Amino acid sequence: MKNLSIEDLAESIHLGSLIAAQGYIFPISDHVLTLKDDGTFYRFQAPYFWPSNCWEPENTDYAIYLCKRTMQNKARLELADYEAENLARLQRAFARKWEFIFMQAEAQVKIDRKKDKTERKILDSQERAFWDVHRPVPGCVNTTEMDIRKCRRMKNPQRVKKSVYGVTEDSQSQSPAHIPSQPIRKTTKDDVRKQISFLNVQIDRHCLKMSKVAESLIAYSEQYTDYDPFITPAEPSNPWINDDTVFWDLETSKEPSQHRVKRWGFSIDEVLKDPVGRDQFLRFLESEFSSENLRFWLAVQDLKKQPLQDVATRVEEIWQEFLAPGAQSAINLDSHSYEITSQNVKDPGRYTYEDAQEHIYKLMKSDSYARFLRSNAYQDLLLAKKKGKSLAGKRLTGLMQSS
Repeated sequence: MKNLSIEDLAESIHLGSLIAAQGYIFPISDHVLTLKDDGTFYRFQAPYFWPSNCWEPENTDYAIYLCKRTMQNKARLELADYEAENLARLQRAFARKWEFIFMQAEAQVKIDRKKDKTERKILDSQERAFWDVHRPVPGCVNTTEMDIRKCRRMKNPQRVKKSVYGVTEDSQSQSPAHIPSQPIRKTTKDDVRKQISFLNVQIDRHCLKMSKVAESLIAYSEQYTDYDPFITPAEPSNPWINDDTVFWDLETSKEPSQHRVKRWGFSIDEVLKDPVGRDQFLRFLESEFSSENLRFWLAVQDLKKQPLQDVATRVEEIWQEFLAPGAQSAINLDSHSYEITSQNVKDPGRYTYEDAQEHIYKLMKSDSYARFLRSNAYQDLLLAKKKGKSLAGKRLTGLMQSS
């Protein structure tokens, strides 16, 4: 609690909503487990229903609970639409034992009627909150859901299936959502060998420290701060919000702004995804008589968008232009990539040149892109005046003259 600013209203509501989502507190008259600053009344959940008891209730328990609700003719216990749908689905799933479930619900209702009215109301609300955690309203976060990959890797011995109402399910009436676990078999030599092989692979994997990952994410966020309209207001302003179309004029202009050119220096991907950036990069490579790599990369990108009927023809054209013996614009591929590509061409597809494209991309990233950033052409664009201000000034002058 020392690290929490509980005097801050927003942080207090956020913390309370997290506690409510787990079911430790709940609103008296709402299925959505969240904390609101609007005078809503809340109750603390009974310790029996706490998630820390490692509940994993069965669908039969849920069916009994919904049946109980339908047997009590009270407005506060009426089923919501999604609960009525769940009840109908469970009735179909447990058709062979539905009579037994109905009898269990009747027995529970008889026991509840013997309790004091106030106690019965509190118990009803606690039970409803319990099922709102384990069978939440559609669209709400399921805090009890586990990643299936984690379930496969790790079996939690504490998280066992426990019946809320003491009902045991037989394997013949299991819901598809709950499949009984297979009996544990003894570990064999093959299992141990597979485990050793897996661990050896994990040792060879390149792992980064969390501190390095955090530094990288922070650096990335700081680098793109000026380009995030949620953090930094767009310059010029967003044309979808006001009547100023300067932003669109800049985007369609062949002369990029300083702000846009600066972004090309972040990575080669920024250059390649910007049409003007690609044109400038291509002009630079043509001036050095080494544009074939970029033209090949662009041709492969275009191939991926071609209709299926044109793919084979386009694959052959790219091969003849860039890779065939004596090609007019031959590119420099290593023997391994060339061998794979030669085999792929025999069965042409949109991704025939995937390996070759990856190899060329790495070459451009390590060599051509670095030279482009050092070139006079890029430096001249980077030092140019911002076009947005000049266009806005001209527009303002024109409006003043017309008025």
